[in-house]
Amino acid sequence: MTSRTWVFEKNDYFCRLLFKTAIKMSNLETTVQFKVPEPTLRRLPWYLAYAQLVFKEGELYLSSTQIAKNIAVDASMVAKDLSYVNIAGRTRVGYDVKDLVDILESFLGFTNSHKAFLFGVGSLGGALMHDNGLEQFGLEIVAGFDVKYELSGTSINRIPIHHLDRFVELQNQTGINIGILTVPVDKAQMVSEIMITGGIQAIWNFTPFRIRVPENIIVQNTSIYAHLAVMFNRLNAIKEDEKKQITNIKQQKNK
Repeated sequence: MTSRTWVFEKNDYFCRLLFKTAIKMSNLETTVQFKVPEPTLRRLPWYLAYAQLVFKEGELYLSSTQIAKNIAVDASMVAKDLSYVNIAGRTRVGYDVKDLVDILESFLGFTNSHKAFLFGVGSLGGALMHDNGLEQFGLEIVAGFDVKYELSGTSINRIPIHHLDRFVELQNQTGINIGILTVPVDKAQMVSEIMITGGIQAIWNFTPFRIRVPENIIVQNTSIYAHLAVMFNRLNAIKEDEKKQITNIKQQKNK
């Protein structure tokens, strides 16, 4: 059987599925009020990683000043971020390192197992399926989905791969509501809609495309290409500055 591309005809099952629930999805609104600001949630894993490091080195206590100094953030920010976590430091002593590690791991959800489906078993998707480190942070990829029929029935790192048309069936069986999106950029929106219609409530989006979703769907965008763009831009700026400095030095010597 030949490989199928990421194209669906009007009479395709997925198109009928999307049409069936389109109006309902468009009317959904979230009433959840998130108590912890997203920037704080992004910084807390930094604090956890540093606390784990000093714990391995045998340190018993850790102050917000020490954390701030070693991960290059303001000490007042560290203290404010940790105020959202149920832990209290001791005056002039700091936080108990073991308690800090345990509480942060629990607060961030790393101690619980969260099962996820992966959509798009290409080079990036396959690499994520190979990454056993994700389970250390509470995420277990239990299946991959792709439109290539030749991948159906195979596995990566003992994780089974299914054709996309089995997604709804397996979601109904498992109740899994986390999806990892690693499809080609031009198919990101369409596949995300299939995911949401099939029961996915949280999407970890690795594509450069900013998918549009209902308000009640959680999306975390992690585009490695966007980070590359920032890195290249900053590196070029440094090179340009170095060239200017060299030119200025030469000009001063020639005076």
